[in-house]
Amino acid sequence: MSAAANEGKALEVVVDGTTYQRIPLKTRVIMPGDELDEVIASYAADHVRDGDILFVTEKIVAIMQGRSYQMSEIQARPLARFLSKYVTKTAYGIGLGIPETMEFALREVGTPRILFAAAVSAVTKLFGRRGDFYRIAGDKARAIDGPTPGTIPPYNTAVVLGPERPREVAAHVRSLLKADAQVAVVDINDLGGNILGSTLGRDGEKRLVRILKDNPLGQGHQSTPLGIIRAL
Repeated sequence: MSAAANEGKALEVVVDGTTYQRIPLKTRVIMPGDELDEVIASYAADHVRDGDILFVTEKIVAIMQGRSYQMSEIQARPLARFLSKYVTKTAYGIGLGIPETMEFALREVGTPRILFAAAVSAVTKLFGRRGDFYRIAGDKARAIDGPTPGTIPPYNTAVVLGPERPREVAAHVRSLLKADAQVAVVDINDLGGNILGSTLGRDGEKRLVRILKDNPLGQGHQSTPLGIIRAL
């Protein structure tokens, strides 16, 4: 396998004096009903070497777990419509800034926690501090992806939740590999990243976030939901 970066992305990065390759793995469009074992066997298992880290985007794990929903299927409650108006939207995604994604945040996290996060965020924004909403709402809220025009169909009109049991998923994927490698389920975008579950320790996860900081897989039509990190 020849290592090549996605368009507009760098193949290599230097972290703590070590150069790492971030090798994207192209797949077909992953659909609900696809099996994780088959996807890993088809697109990753033969390419991973001893000492590598295989990183899997949380989105394809969630899709295969049946956690994607077309916008037309979602009925947002009035509270979701109200709260979504006050979420900051960015150029990289709408987050919980539409009623449909906020509706799932209320379902996944619970109304009391979302209301508390919104109240704290409203106060701290007055003092120029941002990010408290997601810090309080937690990983489940942060991992909810809304529809964006650049996303591969049919997910350009879908809401995709975070995956269930990501740490267990990472351990299972590691058991499928032929090589002695580590695995991480990641939520990475152009604003940064979060490790939802991995076979790495805490220090390893922190380093992984830095290695993936520039989102080497990209945000749109690249169709590379898997990647390999390899120290040179």
